[in-house]
Amino acid sequence: MQLPHEILARAVAADATRPALTYYDDRPEGAGERIEISRKVLGTWVAKAANALQEGLDVQPGSVVLVDLPAPHWRLAYWALAVWSVGATLTVDAHEGADVLVTARPDGLVADDCDEVVAVTLPALARRFDGELRSGVMDEAAELASYADDFTPWDEAEEGDTALVSAGERVTYAKLLTGLPDLPEGARTLVTTGDPGHFVRQVLQLLDRRASAVLVHGGSAADDDPRWSTEGVDHRSAPGTGDGGPPTDR
Repeated sequence: MQLPHEILARAVAADATRPALTYYDDRPEGAGERIEISRKVLGTWVAKAANALQEGLDVQPGSVVLVDLPAPHWRLAYWALAVWSVGATLTVDAHEGADVLVTARPDGLVADDCDEVVAVTLPALARRFDGELRSGVMDEAAELASYADDFTPWDEAEEGDTALVSAGERVTYAKLLTGLPDLPEGARTLVTTGDPGHFVRQVLQLLDRRASAVLVHGGSAADDDPRWSTEGVDHRSAPGTGDGGPPTDR
């Protein structure tokens, strides 16, 4: 079994400059933002977030990290991979008493039940969180850059450890890639799922298959959208359980 951080490292080694994620923000407040992230850059984001979890927040195997970010979003992708790099349990379900909460809503009720909170600002160019943060909350936009670009885990997860909690189901590290629809090697894949648990597993599968993803947040993912031809999309992923179509605003 290859652990998620090993899958990412293998993808970077195969072709560091190839796009891993291309993200479109079609929400009214998104102003048409388009972000393209290479495998190397994705690896850097993951390393910084993993170092923040491990060194700054004492996350380790057995810790529970609740990532409350929208799907499909590039920030959800690297935070999920960071949690797995540390060997902790990622939950996308509301979880009382999670060791760490990573969220764009640090003043929400869920934050009151978590030991540590990381405030995430979704726009790519943000330099600090837009709003007041209570004492002790990590401002990702202001603080993440201070962490190293490389990551070495102090400990690693075991195959039977819980990697993901989603929709009440627990998935072990050994089964993160089990049961997903087949994905062609090297595909340029349009990912439309609004299910965060399904999305993070799809991202890992894309890296494992040396594929890349085009993500759309809060807008139309119609088959005839000319962007897909421009982006070279040649495959469309299956939606996750409970998806009702294109990703919804959040």
